[in-house]
Amino acid sequence: MSVLALRYAHAFASVAESNHLDTNAAQQQLRDFSGTLADSRQLREVLMNPSIATEQKLKVLDAIATRIGMLPQVRNFLAVIMDHQRLHELDEILAEYHAVADEQSGLAEAEITSAHPLNDADRAELEQQVSKLAGGRVRATYLQDATLLGGAVVRIGSTVYDGSIRAQLQHLKQKLVNA
Repeated sequence: MSVLALRYAHAFASVAESNHLDTNAAQQQLRDFSGTLADSRQLREVLMNPSIATEQKLKVLDAIATRIGMLPQVRNFLAVIMDHQRLHELDEILAEYHAVADEQSGLAEAEITSAHPLNDADRAELEQQVSKLAGGRVRATYLQDATLLGGAVVRIGSTVYDGSIRAQLQHLKQKLVNA
């Protein structure tokens, strides 16, 4: 994570907030542009080539922005990144912006690892409990690890809540060894 990526992310988050942008739409447009840039060698050659005039690059960006219905603020943000020759850092900037936007909206990322697949009812109940732990809404990502035997391990940021049977057995084992 670079300091510059974080600065650009915070700057765009500030613009998005002051203009009351739909952050989901803005993020999707940024991801779409990033995907297009990654998939097109010719587009990268044009937009990242320092010998091509900025006006030419802006015409290309405007054509793309018009074609996909890009928000003006998103287009301007991309123009600034392009002008500062930071397009090679776009994915990192977008990852930082995603985190900043989530933080501003009170959304926490939670990684939930269970021994077995969870049905929708179990996921909903678990997400409700994790929301209480996180102090707000959560976006959950689910993983499986059969070595847990049962229960779940929840990671919110750098905090881990281990409610697995494996952890309980290890704790019991430690108690018996110490007794």
